[in-house]
Amino acid sequence: MAVILDPTDERVPLERQLTPRTGEITGNVALLDISKPRGNVLIDQLESRLKERLPKVTFTRYAKPTFTKPAPADLRKEIRQNNGFVIEALAD
Repeated sequence: MAVILDPTDERVPLERQLTPRTGEITGNVALLDISKPRGNVLIDQLESRLKERLPKVTFTRYAKPTFTKPAPADLRKEIRQNNGFVIEALAD
């Protein structure tokens, strides 16, 4: 049983069962830079380390035009159609 802390209210941690893993991770993962300063530096490091550990995963980089607004609908659609997962990076 895993304890997951909800950042909106940690007074009562939720208990959830971990999903069984197959032991192999494959597919496409989107790396989304939300365009905050140094976000690209974070994604560079993350992508480099993930590629070493997950050779059967394809990583594709995306960037929002600005961090002050939600991602445009066409960008969200492209990410959704071409990827099974998204890692969103923000930094300052």
